[in-house]
Amino acid sequence: MRSVLISGASVAGPALAYWLGRHGFAVTVVERAEGPRRGGQAIDVRGAALSVVEWMGVRDAVAARSTDMRGMSFVDSEGTELHRSTEETLTGGRIDSPDIEILRDDLAEILLGIAPAEYVYGDTITAIEDRGDDVLVTFENAEPRGFDLVVGADGLHSRVRALAFGDEGDYIHHLGVYLAVFTMDNILGLDHWQTYYRTETVMAGIYSARANTEARGLLGFEGTDLGIDHRDLRAQRDELTKRFDGAGWKVQEMLDAMLVAPDFYFDSMAQIKMDRWSSGRVALVGDAGYCGSPMSGQGTSMALVGAYVLAGELSRTDDHAAAFAAYEAKMRPFVELNQTLVERMSEQEPNHEALQEAANGISLERYPTTR
Repeated sequence: MRSVLISGASVAGPALAYWLGRHGFAVTVVERAEGPRRGGQAIDVRGAALSVVEWMGVRDAVAARSTDMRGMSFVDSEGTELHRSTEETLTGGRIDSPDIEILRDDLAEILLGIAPAEYVYGDTITAIEDRGDDVLVTFENAEPRGFDLVVGADGLHSRVRALAFGDEGDYIHHLGVYLAVFTMDNILGLDHWQTYYRTETVMAGIYSARANTEARGLLGFEGTDLGIDHRDLRAQRDELTKRFDGAGWKVQEMLDAMLVAPDFYFDSMAQIKMDRWSSGRVALVGDAGYCGSPMSGQGTSMALVGAYVLAGELSRTDDHAAAFAAYEAKMRPFVELNQTLVERMSEQEPNHEALQEAANGISLERYPTTR
């Protein structure tokens, strides 16, 4: 039985663990956080990814946790409504589409529940040595171990990518936007609704979550690379406080909530573009290899589809190099179509046709499983 170490336990990691387990692999998942990560914004399962969650047997469970948004509105600094739509939202696209919008941590919880594996929380990879016949992995806390394969499913700032492929700066492409998301009280009493406020320099938004019992706050602004470490939460909060000072509407209440939110997240909207997603016995899946950025609305779908294809190709042969090559050959056109989607979309006039084209831009085959 071949052993695989996966780094990252958000969406791509548990999805890959599920499919590898179905194909008879022994799977270990290492995650830096002390447990399943809470928080994150509403994400979308679209197109080909809907087939993947159907084949995983969780499409109904995913749909049951849908955000069920009814629409959105834009307001001025006094809260007076300027525009409303019951046809689409900024986070989920068309209301009447077959897509499923779900909170990131809800989807991760569902996937973790169906992906039996050895989960090692509160640890991270510090070194990877490809020894030809296996990979020796050194951890921050646990003893070194050997695995047949290692897969980085650890997001935009992937540790596996840095160790196996080199500096992040060689692959990251900033899109000129920064975004923060965090859980807060539903201070507007929103009923499956999103409300946004924007000025010339910033945008703030609140949308209800979990049957309106809470909300997620969004704070975004345009900017080039700030040079703030992605784990320096204090510097990130300070930057947001400075940029949104005196912005109006409910922004001050949002900033107060941001300071105490346990699931605060802030980062650049960026894409990862690489010439290859494997090196020896190490490969990448999802945002680690081909982040499309939240601006594409397709990151989750690419992660789900990528995990399915990677596991399927590994199940077909003992030659990992051939499997990685087949995975990339199938996925790269799909990834490139989804990454260019950002250029074809605009906030003012969402290109729904381009979105559906990208979501369905891969033809998936059924890989037979052994379990």
